[in-house]
Amino acid sequence: MLIFIGTDYGAMGLSPEEMQKRMGKWFEWQSKMAEQGVVKGGHALHPEMRLIKGKERTVTDLASVEAKELVGGYYIVSAKDIEGASELAQGYPDYDLGGTVEIREVIVFEN
Repeated sequence: MLIFIGTDYGAMGLSPEEMQKRMGKWFEWQSKMAEQGVVKGGHALHPEMRLIKGKERTVTDLASVEAKELVGGYYIVSAKDIEGASELAQGYPDYDLGGTVEIREVIVFEN
C-alpha cells in the first residue's frame, strides 16, 4: 500500500488552474500504473477528520490545517517486494511540496 502524506491543496490557496495542473499529474501517474496493471484500488481522503483516542475515547474533530500530518489518500498496488513498490512511488506528484509516501505491506489474515 502506498499511503500519501502531505499538504491539503485547499489550505495552500492554489488557483483553479494550479489545482487542475496538480490533479493532472495525479491522473497521469495513476493512468501509467493502471496501464502496467499494478493499481488494485485507492482513494483520496477528505481533509476533515475525527480522532477518537485513548481509554476515555476522547473525540476531537480536526480540519486538515490543524493536523501535523495529513494522510491525503492511498493506492493499493501489486509489487514483487518493497523495492518494487518503492519504484512505483517514484512517480508521486507531491514530492515537490514536501510530500511523503509511506509504503506498507498489507497483511491478509485467513479465518
